[in-house]
Amino acid sequence: MKKFNTELKNTIDTLKSGGIILYPTDTVWGIGCDATNIDAVKKIYQLKQREETKSMICLVVDDRMLKKHVEIVPQVALDIIDLTENPTTIIYENPKGLAENLISNDNTIAIRIPDDEFCFQLLRKFNSPIVSTSANIGGQPTPNSFKEIPQEILKGVDYIVNLHQDKKTQKPSSIIKLNTDGLVKIIRE
Repeated sequence: MKKFNTELKNTIDTLKSGGIILYPTDTVWGIGCDATNIDAVKKIYQLKQREETKSMICLVVDDRMLKKHVEIVPQVALDIIDLTENPTTIIYENPKGLAENLISNDNTIAIRIPDDEFCFQLLRKFNSPIVSTSANIGGQPTPNSFKEIPQEILKGVDYIVNLHQDKKTQKPSSIIKLNTDGLVKIIRE
């Protein structure tokens, strides 16, 4: 438990200073930063060698934080979150209070509430959304384990969480797009 708390503190300190982290999520190893910090988000795009027009996922701790960063959360979204057993990211219209360069050109944002104790505690204690994008260079395959993460990613982040590095990751989350008019579209199963 002491190691867990030390990792939480170090990770939060890095996020608060505008740094980027490499951390285990409920799906794959992710590169993250404070989702409200434009400069930190820019660092992730540069590290991944990815165009800023390609959006990234954001993690929130609960419905309260979700509603703080999305203008209208459709009831169907809350139902999906409650009922789904697999990690599911939902794309919402009209995000607010997030870094501008994190929001897609069509004014949407992809958000997930992770089912992972480290992510839960991190989000709860940091009290702000965190970016979560796969730990790879743009266009390359998503690493299946910590050992598969490219060296340039390992060297390019400000802090690597020293937990669960021996665990095989799951597949990336499903992605569903919800329009405020009720239209549901599956982007990735």
